[in-house]
Amino acid sequence: MECGSLPAGVRARAMSATWARAWLRASAAAVAEQRAWLTDLDAAIGDGDHGINLDRGLRRVLEALDGAETLVLPTGDLLEWAGRVIMGSVGGASGALYGRALQRAGGTLRAEAAAAAEPRDPPAPDGTSAPAGVQRAGPGHGPGDVVGRGPGDDPDGPSSSGPRNGAGDRVRVLVLAFDAAVEAIGALGRASPGDKTMLDVLVPASLALRRSMSEGDDVPAALSQALGAAALGLEATRPLVARRGRASYLGERSAGHLDPGAASSLLLVRALVSTCPDLPRDRRLPGD
Repeated sequence: MECGSLPAGVRARAMSATWARAWLRASAAAVAEQRAWLTDLDAAIGDGDHGINLDRGLRRVLEALDGAETLVLPTGDLLEWAGRVIMGSVGGASGALYGRALQRAGGTLRAEAAAAAEPRDPPAPDGTSAPAGVQRAGPGHGPGDVVGRGPGDDPDGPSSSGPRNGAGDRVRVLVLAFDAAVEAIGALGRASPGDKTMLDVLVPASLALRRSMSEGDDVPAALSQALGAAALGLEATRPLVARRGRASYLGERSAGHLDPGAASSLLLVRALVSTCPDLPRDRRLPGD
């Protein structure tokens, strides 16, 4: 239900810890399966160790993912933890970039979860807010009446209202987390789209998520759009001349090859989409 419809009045979580764990596992499996491909791509224009290093880092994540300390972590903390593990175990620039991205995305989700947990009072018909600790009356009460909130009431219950509910809010929070990850990679790597880096996959995916948000798509539809844009972004790196990283040392000779960081980014985006709990099992993903 994390990606699908929720009962009326219940605030949505953009990504559950269960989904995050499934995503990390699927990412590790995809990288392990494509380790040789990633390494071959990197051998053509880089150090030839991208698949080896990323596989090692994600294996370290898996080794501790179901430990007593990590099982109790909420989604944001879990992603921040995974980022630290990857930064400490993946060599080269990719470890720092992916690790920082996970930390920033996790921090964003943690902040959004904290904000969603705060009690919210709906505005009165005249646009004013009810006094702290009370909620406006619903049907059956007078227009100026207020109803007290008991200490045991759920702040995410029927008193919640507004755009923070439902599928649209889940897409909004996913956009914020995805954007935070992309911005972290761009800032740390001092790269931009067109530099033949992982941003050439992640920025199109981020823009597709934003378009889906503006069009009112639900989470599975938004993620599918992001995956399609990411796949096109990877292929678009082939003719580019690298302007960042080891590949940039080759100059024009870097053209004609897929970027290995962009390739691994596509694997991670695909894992995110394929593990979305509300994704219809019969839905074909871009690239199937």
